[in-house]
Formats: sequence, C-alpha cells, structure tokens
Amino acid sequence: QVQLRESGGGLVQAGGSLRLSCAASGRTFSSYAMGWFRQAPGKEREFVSGLAWNGGSTLYADSVKGRFTISRDNAKNTVFLQMSSLKPEDTGVYFCAASVRYYGPSSHAYDIWGQGTQVTVSS
Repeated sequence: QVQLRESGGGLVQAGGSLRLSCAASGRTFSSYAMGWFRQAPGKEREFVSGLAWNGGSTLYADSVKGRFTISRDNAKNTVFLQMSSLKPEDTGVYFCAASVRYYGPSSHAYDIWGQGTQVTVSS
C-alpha cells in the first residue's frame, strides 16, 4: 500500500511561488495516477490538478491553468506541484492523492490520501 506525505507549504505573498512535493512510500508508486486537491476554510475540497501514471497526461482546474504545473519523478517516488503567480484565493490545505488509473476531478475516485500541507497566500 502506498502512503503519501506532502511538504513544501508555507506563507507566501501574492504573486510569489511555491513548490509542493508529495513523497510516496511503496514500490508501486509509478503505477498510480496522482492528483492534487485543496481545501479552504469553510469550503469543500476541490480539484487542482491530476497526472497520469507515466506523466503523459495532465488535467488542471480552470482557476490554476497557466499558473500551476504538476509533474512526477517516478525514480524518486515523488509528485510535484509548482505554483506560480499565487493569489490569496489559492490559500488552503493542499492534499495529494493516488488512484489506480483515474486522475480527474472526482475526489471519490482516489484511494489514498496524504495528510495535507498548508499554503497561505497573503495579499
């Protein structure tokens, strides 16, 4: 069973950048599709980005297109979320998640979740 651990969150000013990492344990990481979600206080968890098992296909929420980039390094069992031009509305807890095949926006399709990392963007 793969376990996930996010890191890289923090406090950043609007317009700044952060790179989140999601480190996975387990030898089967490379066979999983991955997703990033976020949850702001008082709001539902929302899809941010998804990535196929081989990194060949990606999906992004409209709100982050052109600003965020998802990638993975299967040799290091890690998936990344590079976030640029950050806005206060990007604030929230960011979670990575793994699925056997799916990398779309439905959180219910993901089987494994990390604990999350806090991102706060100040105006």
